[in-house]
Amino acid sequence: MAEPSLRERALRHLARRDHSRAELAKKLAAYGDEDEIRAVIERMGELGLQSDERFAQAFVRSKAARFGASRLRSEMARRGLDRDLVDEAIASECAESESERARSVLRSRFTTPPADAREWARQARFLQTRGFAPDLIRKLLKEPHDESA
Repeated sequence: MAEPSLRERALRHLARRDHSRAELAKKLAAYGDEDEIRAVIERMGELGLQSDERFAQAFVRSKAARFGASRLRSEMARRGLDRDLVDEAIASECAESESERARSVLRSRFTTPPADAREWARQARFLQTRGFAPDLIRKLLKEPHDESA
């Protein structure tokens, strides 16, 4: 059986999920030279099969409920997306404010407010690893725990 072409490999990756240009190039790197890969990715973009904008929006849509803006930014930068594109995707796809998302993430994981400094630090670390800003974390952990939420 013949080896799949670079184009076929790109199509297989894009059929599974959206990929950024940089991700797709990285996945195809072992199967062709830089110019061939660039040409295949350009063609996928022309056909509308690959779009960094669509990838960024889908990524934010799928992860925004669980992560803060700084984590979303760093994850998308790691995937080779332009900062302006990332900021635009976050602004357009995050319906809730950052504090509402952080409150939701905190309440889903911890049912009670921190009782002591050790528990406060544990909850703060949890929110920090999720990419929420330190000042927002302090504000959230100081407010009374709302049972109706």
